Amino acid sequence: MSDKVKNYLSVAFFAFFGGISRYYLGKIWQSSGTIVANLAGCFLLAFLTCYVIERDLLAGWLNVGLGTGFIGAFTTFSSFTVDFMKLVNAHHLIHAMVYLSISILGGFLCVTLGYILASRLVKKEKGEF
Repeated sequence: MSDKVKNYLSVAFFAFFGGISRYYLGKIWQSSGTIVANLAGCFLLAFLTCYVIERDLLAGWLNVGLGTGFIGAFTTFSSFTVDFMKLVNAHHLIHAMVYLSISILGGFLCVTLGYILASRLVKKEKGEF
């Protein structure tokens, strides 16, 4: 099987589980489920990129499946935007600004934490800690 076909199948397989996971978070926590999914996705993608992919721990098709497939389907800009606009349209401007701030600043924080954790693990494994 070619690498291209493996990548396509891997993305499709993992996207199914990422989408289902996000769907259930949304069912359990409504708009908060979108924030949880997006923040967790920020952390996971940073960690996956900086630790797993950079260290070449998994096959390429598996990296693509986890990053693009699972995390890509798990996170959602569209639901975030719809949730934000619902708050704005309902004239809950303070809540909308809090939602926006948590999503953006929290996303940067989660990426930073994922990167720092991955970097520290790499240094520890190399004996540089």
